[in-house]
Amino acid sequence: MEQMTIEIEKREAVGKGPNRRARAQGRVPGVVYGAGRDTMPIQLERKTLLELLKKGGGENTVFLLKLTGTDKTRHAMIREMQVDPVSRQILHVDFQRILMTEKVKVQVPNALQGTAYGVKNEDAMLDFITRQVLVECLPGDIPHRIDLDVTDLHVNQHIEARQLALPPSVTLAEEPDRVIVSCAHIRLAEEPVAAEAAAEELIETQPAEPEVIKRGKVVDEEDEEKPEKREKK
Repeated sequence: MEQMTIEIEKREAVGKGPNRRARAQGRVPGVVYGAGRDTMPIQLERKTLLELLKKGGGENTVFLLKLTGTDKTRHAMIREMQVDPVSRQILHVDFQRILMTEKVKVQVPNALQGTAYGVKNEDAMLDFITRQVLVECLPGDIPHRIDLDVTDLHVNQHIEARQLALPPSVTLAEEPDRVIVSCAHIRLAEEPVAAEAAAEELIETQPAEPEVIKRGKVVDEEDEEKPEKREKK
């Protein structure tokens, strides 16, 4: 289990204005919610958060939140993080409180191992359809990834979620018949020779019509949260 300690402060002022000031001071506003308790507005140092994320603090990382100036701590996981699409600056982070004795449902990535027999010997291609699956387990038992050996996979065969080798403490919370990976031949479209010949004959016998070019263009409506840049005429 990955666990990282991070210090947080309680936010007294909320809203767009206080949040902008917090970001200007190098802090990231956020909230902590869940576990049957009230939602608490918080803020934390952006530099510290970025360092932890670079060390591997992803969505399945268990954080130990420590409230500044107190001895209060709480285990939590990041459930949502808003990032500016242009500057890539973290705008807001949501932590969900968890209990280490209660199971959680999380998405865990699949990792393919080996080369499929069908790819190596039967001129087939591997289609990696489901790259992560939903599992249920205690926070301390969350696997980093689920390895899947595809060495014995022949052409026209596939592997379903029910066939994944999960740790004993982890159960599948996904549809058991969901296809994870499949092996199949490449299908090449047949060339419509007859249709092309008929089209060429029709072009030769009929006079060409002038191309009509419509003036102007359609501009999508702007999104309030993430406005798109319009091309200048």
